Amino acid sequence: MRTQSKVTDENRIAEEIVSVLPPGVARACSPEKNSIRYTIRVEGLKLRTIVFSRESLRRLLDDPQSAVKVEYLKRDLLDSATKRTAFQYPRVHIHAVPSLPRRLAFSLPLASMG
Repeated sequence: MRTQSKVTDENRIAEEIVSVLPPGVARACSPEKNSIRYTIRVEGLKLRTIVFSRESLRRLLDDPQSAVKVEYLKRDLLDSATKRTAFQYPRVHIHAVPSLPRRLAFSLPLASMG
């Protein structure tokens, strides 16, 4: 019984975050085991999909700072709606390979073309 309660809580918090979008814009897709997905169909918004990790939403539910974090996610979603095609929580961060400092790159000898 507790599992069903957690699923309901996950859905509730996802709905709360998505509620910042205009009514009727976000449509929940069929439920998945590891995520909650929404599709967005409206003119004027670049955003087309929203994906929440169920595990991350469960951690958010137990977090003492959850109210502040939910408010942050709402603002982030509103900001992303006009700039990105997809919103994902948690965000996947891709770390770029650090490049050589500019001074060092210009001081390296060039290979001969011979």
